[in-house]
Amino acid sequence: MEKPGFSAPLCDTIQKICSCLHKQNKNKLLNLLISPILPQTLPQTLPRPLLKLDLRQTEKVGFDACFPLRRGRAHEAVGPSAVAFAAALCGMDGGGVLWIMESHTREQINPAGFAEYCDPANVLFAYAKSGADVLAVAEEALRSGAVSVVVAEVSKPLDLTAGRRLQLAAETGRAIGLFVILEDMGSNATETRWRCDPLFDAGDSTLQRWQIIKNKRGTLTTWVVRWDAQTRRIIVVSAAAV
Repeated sequence: MEKPGFSAPLCDTIQKICSCLHKQNKNKLLNLLISPILPQTLPQTLPRPLLKLDLRQTEKVGFDACFPLRRGRAHEAVGPSAVAFAAALCGMDGGGVLWIMESHTREQINPAGFAEYCDPANVLFAYAKSGADVLAVAEEALRSGAVSVVVAEVSKPLDLTAGRRLQLAAETGRAIGLFVILEDMGSNATETRWRCDPLFDAGDSTLQRWQIIKNKRGTLTTWVVRWDAQTRRIIVVSAAAV
């Protein structure tokens, strides 16, 4: 009996295979399976369920869906412009910020330069004695939810255990955790990891290339961006215009 969408020869072959399976005739079944099925026996149109594709897997993630960073998660930034990335996040978020670094760090943030990104009055800088203390303070701050963003400059690798603890703390406090790390020192538990590099432009010192190199919820994408100090917003620049 011919089925909708299939030719009669193909239906006969299917029925014979089913009959062999029922009678457990292995030799005859083998002959049916290895015998070629001519192209004219195949249906010209496949059933619709076989042609259904999940296009959501191929959609590119827009910049607005990735930045500002997702709340209730811990993220990482690496590269020469990682601090500028963190400053831009603080400026666009607009809430209270706790910025943690080790006390022996040579480089200190200049409040005058930081003011182009964020109101310094919204930022509390904390200095810890060691890298372990930086993580401990960051975890407690994230869990408390007392500030909107927690930025921590980390000088040692983040292992999986530390990364999971920070993720749980950020989820509990509904805060954004951003960890400025060195190359190849990130945790597998991080939600996203960004590589941030400056781009030379004689007329715009804020031009940067931001690349997502780890993303648990989307694709890996690169953007060329610049900072608008007046509106305190990141503007995506076309790569062709650079």
